[in-house]
Amino acid sequence: MDVMTELVAQQRTAKILSQRAHDLLLGHSFAHQQIGFIHTLDIDYGEPMKQRTLLQVEVAAQNKRQQSSTAHHKYRAQASEQLHKTIETAIYKQLEDIDGVIHSTIGIEDGIANILDILAVKSASVGRLEPLVNDISWLGRELVTLVNLPYYRNQRSKNTSVKVDKPSLALRYIGLDNLQLVIPTFAARHWMPHSTEPFSLLKRRLRDSAMANAIAAQKIAQINNVNDVHAFTLGMLLDVGRIALVRLYLKTFEQIWQRKVQLARNENQKDLHTALLELQPDPLFLTTLLSNKSIEVSAKVIDKMAFKYLPFKGVMQQLVNGVDKGDTLLPLTEVMLKARCYSQYLNLKEHQLIEPDEALSWFSHFKFTKTELKTLQSSNFTNLAIQID
Repeated sequence: MDVMTELVAQQRTAKILSQRAHDLLLGHSFAHQQIGFIHTLDIDYGEPMKQRTLLQVEVAAQNKRQQSSTAHHKYRAQASEQLHKTIETAIYKQLEDIDGVIHSTIGIEDGIANILDILAVKSASVGRLEPLVNDISWLGRELVTLVNLPYYRNQRSKNTSVKVDKPSLALRYIGLDNLQLVIPTFAARHWMPHSTEPFSLLKRRLRDSAMANAIAAQKIAQINNVNDVHAFTLGMLLDVGRIALVRLYLKTFEQIWQRKVQLARNENQKDLHTALLELQPDPLFLTTLLSNKSIEVSAKVIDKMAFKYLPFKGVMQQLVNGVDKGDTLLPLTEVMLKARCYSQYLNLKEHQLIEPDEALSWFSHFKFTKTELKTLQSSNFTNLAIQID
């Protein structure tokens, strides 16, 4: 294979694996089904893979599974397509008001951006954080709970193991170095959807993915002399678009579906009513929405958070648009691309949905070094390495 063909093949593999990782968020058997579905597209290597558009997808998948399909199945697929057209329009409309998405959909308080900003600078101090943390009651509670966990109380017990009851005291015990990891983590967790039914594992997988992303980014940054606090923080924020889209889709599905069911009932359209009652949120629609849109939404949200000291704007623009000919990736952009790849790889590997040769091609595509891979292989991606004294 000449170099060019190999690069194209790597790029294609990277795209398919990233899509597969999104599919896996919504369920193991769904991801499996999709691998079958993609292979049936009989891809000619010379052509880029046919894009799964949001609306063709439902009908194509239905047709494939229901070649002996009954009239009812066809009717249901059409009902779903109509429903999802309306949902898609409604979601895009809501995305135009990014302030609304930040405050109502995700629930990001203004103070959080200020706290993350302060944590990122040399002149950070607990004193500067205190008034901001006191304004965000859930964050104060989380920090107090953390410090009082038996694990950390025992670490402190050398001098005293008093129960801490004030956020200001918790901040001092935890200390700035730990807060740089703890606060972005608590923030991302706080924004997660409360329920992701019918995709029962999605909430946990989003959480795990943000954690793995942030820790991978921190490790890769340390190896490459990139600021690892910036890398960890952006690693945590990178999935904020996914969080927003999952919340938007589940909420919008519910609202529009109820309205259409009501309408069909009022107008006595029995077949439509029956078909609609069988419909549930669609993993194919959601996974396609996530892989097409989530980075772009993350970039808009992060832009609106208007960080003064965290240099995320240029990085997010590169992640959304790539770089122009002759331009190079910012060091932090390279870290983010690798971290995202590695966190997706971990999830696919855990579910045995990636072959060794696929992983190799994917890592080559993002130009991982041996040192990076070795460090990542021996890292813990589920827990923060913090010591409280």
